[in-house]
Amino acid sequence: MKYQEAGIGRTFVLRLEHEDRLPDTLELFAQKKGIQSGLVFFLGGAAGDSKVVVGPEDGLADRIVPMITSLAGTSEALGVGTIFQNTAGTAKLHLHSAFGRGEETVTGCTREGVDIWHIGEVVILELVGINAERQIDRETGFELLELKE
Repeated sequence: MKYQEAGIGRTFVLRLEHEDRLPDTLELFAQKKGIQSGLVFFLGGAAGDSKVVVGPEDGLADRIVPMITSLAGTSEALGVGTIFQNTAGTAKLHLHSAFGRGEETVTGCTREGVDIWHIGEVVILELVGINAERQIDRETGFELLELKE
């Protein structure tokens, strides 16, 4: 385990609009506001056919192949995530959410594209005093969080 201590900077409250897309909308907002690091809380509605990463096909394989599913219909949504810049200085969101419709729940990463259905509320707590970035991991291909000294 590696760690750094961070403080809380600015707080942003966002009302997303119908058909705004995650992660695009939040990454663009972070770029415009100069957010290098942050904690993200999300709740609202997700449109049917939104794409969610629900796991790797085989957690033991040399090449990780993501499993992607489409939401079966409009769903309630709740998520938490982080924003950190990558090595190119681009804000990258890592947001996992649970999506519920009726008695069914799908939980996964929003990186493939989740469209907001009418209601989307987000709170971003900017983290300050931290030296971290997302770097490509050669073994997995994931853009992993690296804490730098």
